[in-house]
Amino acid sequence: MNSFTVEEYHARITQTKLRMQEQGMDVLLITDPANMNYLSGYDGWSFYVDQMLMIFTDRVQPIWIGRKMDANAAKVTTWLNEENILYYPEDHIHSQEKHPMDFIARVLQDIGVASRRIGLEMASYYFSALAYEKLKVNLPNAKFINASLLVNKVRIIKSDQEIEYIRRAAIIAGIGMNTAIASIQEGVRECDVAANIFRDLVSGTESFGGDYPSIVPLLPAGKNTSTPHLTWTDRQYTNDEVVIIELAGCHRRYHAPMARTLSLGRPSEEVLETSKILVEGLNVAIEAVKPGATCEEVEMAWRSVISKYGIEKDSRMGYSVGIGYPPDWGEHTASIRSGDLTILQPNMTFHMIPGLWFDDFGVEISETIRVTESGCEVLTDFQRELIIKDQIEIAM
Repeated sequence: MNSFTVEEYHARITQTKLRMQEQGMDVLLITDPANMNYLSGYDGWSFYVDQMLMIFTDRVQPIWIGRKMDANAAKVTTWLNEENILYYPEDHIHSQEKHPMDFIARVLQDIGVASRRIGLEMASYYFSALAYEKLKVNLPNAKFINASLLVNKVRIIKSDQEIEYIRRAAIIAGIGMNTAIASIQEGVRECDVAANIFRDLVSGTESFGGDYPSIVPLLPAGKNTSTPHLTWTDRQYTNDEVVIIELAGCHRRYHAPMARTLSLGRPSEEVLETSKILVEGLNVAIEAVKPGATCEEVEMAWRSVISKYGIEKDSRMGYSVGIGYPPDWGEHTASIRSGDLTILQPNMTFHMIPGLWFDDFGVEISETIRVTESGCEVLTDFQRELIIKDQIEIAM
């Protein structure tokens, strides 16, 4: 079942081909599963082996190539005609003698493009150095061009249907956050909280379900809140400690991340004051979001607040978000930071995460937002403040 109409996929292909032509490419070889999904609809947990979507400036449909046992997944999930779904033999999997790129190169030779200008997603997590070397050996007359982020930049402005999926993901994120806050208690194991969050992120609502997020819930607690990317252990929570909860709802592979900070018991004045500064800065940054503004200008609005309190933050405070597969839900294009002059346009979506991390504690409160025709729509919906567990009640 396709998530979009064939007409929308054709429009995406057209925009991709225009960028290919601008950069002098005849062929584009896509290995990023998010870009593969965006252009073809392909969706399967098969990105641990080599697979590829080929775009040609002079062909209407792309060609998908993957493992033999995954070809039926392409038939089920993509809009492609069956003759454009190819597979390499099973003896190419994890072999010392054969490689999937050997087969892929032969396909390019058979089509007659072995000497053309071929774009490669050089920065893709899913395109190995060995795959590149195999292509170079098998296609010695091709001119390879770095096509990293070409499709990502097409993806940055969402269609109305994409926005609807992100809105649903935002609802799921709220469900997951409620579950996290209700589950975190003194004496409860971190791993059991993670299990509860996963259950509800996948269950979603009665109207629509959730998908696996590209990043697992991040749950640093106590002094571990000084760093943002820790997950969980089997230790038990204790009273009077702070817990950061960063998670994302995911629907049809579209993400809506959200972070909140929870205090079990009364927080220290340092944590409480930091959270107030963070929220003040986030609110000002959200107000600065509008078409025509730059990412840098939004970051400057945030920085103007924290600098009043003598705080510096050298990491970005937001990034473009949308389709994602492990290990990341970010689009790797626009970042809300100094020096990024990307001009905001309607239906761009960002995760605004102005986390502040110090030597022995940290605070995160974030939102997923959409640039509207006149300003900003906050898609995630949860109380934007430090959550003090002994002062509120959250229903499971």
